[in-house]
Amino acid sequence: MCISFSFSQGFQIALLKYGGGGDWYANPTSLPNLVKFCNKNIGTNINENIATVEVGSVDIFNYPFVHLTGHGNVIFTDKDAQNLKNYLVGGGFLHISDNYGLDKFIRPQMKKVFPELNFEELPNDYPIYNQKYLFPNGLPKIHEHDNKPPQGFGLIYEGRLVCFYDYECDLGDGWEDYEVHKDSEPTRTKALQMGANILQYVFK
Repeated sequence: MCISFSFSQGFQIALLKYGGGGDWYANPTSLPNLVKFCNKNIGTNINENIATVEVGSVDIFNYPFVHLTGHGNVIFTDKDAQNLKNYLVGGGFLHISDNYGLDKFIRPQMKKVFPELNFEELPNDYPIYNQKYLFPNGLPKIHEHDNKPPQGFGLIYEGRLVCFYDYECDLGDGWEDYEVHKDSEPTRTKALQMGANILQYVFK
C-alpha cells in the first residue's frame, strides 16, 4: 500500500495505540492543539478530530502521519512491527515524542521494525529544523528531564526520513493546554512551531 497526501489536501492524523501497558494515551490535548496551530499558521487543512489507530491495524494506512508517546513499556508484536514497517516504507510517517521514560522501551521495538537501521541524530541544519520556523540550534528544549540537551533522532529509509524521535525535549507536553503543565507562552510557542515544522516537512 502507498500513501500520498498533499500539503493543502484535507486529511486526518492519528495517535498510535500500542501494547505493553505504557500510557499511549498521554497528553490528550497535545495533538488537537497542534492541528489548530498548523491550520491557522501554516496553511494545512487537517481534521481537528484526532483518530486513534493500533500499530497492527490496516487502518494505519488511512493516516499519513501518526504520533506515538508515553512514559512506559512498549511492545510491538511481529505483526505490529511488520505492519508499521509496511506503513512507513509505503509513505507514512511516525513521530515519537519521549514523554520521559520511553527511550529504553521504544528503541528495541523500532529495531524490530527496521533491524537494518539505527536512529541517527539529525544535524542542526537538517530541513526539519528549517521549515517556516527556523531552529538554527536544532530541537528546542521544552521540559527538563535528566539535565541533558534535547536531541532529534531519525530513521532514514532509502534516503527518506520515515520517523522523527524527539528525546529529552517532550514536544507533546509543550503542545498541551496551558493548564496542564503551565509552560510559559514562549515555551509553548516554540513547541508548537517545531511541531508545525515536522508536519510541514512531512507534507512538503
